[in-house]
Amino acid sequence: MTQRRRHQRSAQPGTPYSEALAAFGERVRLITPDQWDSPTPCTDWSVRDLVNHLVNEQLWVPELLMGATIAEVGGRFDGDLLGDDPATAWTEAAEAARQAWAVPGATELTVHLSYGDTSGQYYLDQLTTDLVIHSWDLAEGIGRHTRLPEDLVEFALGEFAGYGDLSGSGLFDKPLPVSADADPQTRLLALTGRRSDG
Repeated sequence: MTQRRRHQRSAQPGTPYSEALAAFGERVRLITPDQWDSPTPCTDWSVRDLVNHLVNEQLWVPELLMGATIAEVGGRFDGDLLGDDPATAWTEAAEAARQAWAVPGATELTVHLSYGDTSGQYYLDQLTTDLVIHSWDLAEGIGRHTRLPEDLVEFALGEFAGYGDLSGSGLFDKPLPVSADADPQTRLLALTGRRSDG
């Protein structure tokens, strides 16, 4: 992953991160009680597992921005984080993360990630891209709102353009071929081994 194009994007309203939080949250609120165990394009995750993963990611944000290491946080956010009210668990985790990013200078901090130290801006952009991709995964899992906001698709495409084949990381399947005239969302999904039918 490259360190290009870091123009101090923040987490304020109207920025990619805040928009990505909103997009994922919109889809969380569409989940019906009988859909939590439904499969998603992430073959090892149900709808509930997927939402739990994104709650986990947002809960890490305040800790890491305060300088904590992976070892110091330990297993605090392991296991089920959704309880009996998954939508509220998501809303609270997302708001805590949003507030942490809203602190002036957050993107300029050094963050201690599992693979080494990086800038807050780089971490923020990674989180945003993950939210975009998983918003589609969740939408597919529940059969609603599978068309993502165009600006978020363009943002994520810009990030993935410099990543190359990420299948070796174990996080994504191998990229899929697409036609030369494929729309941006189809191209984005194909880069992560996902095929859009719409």
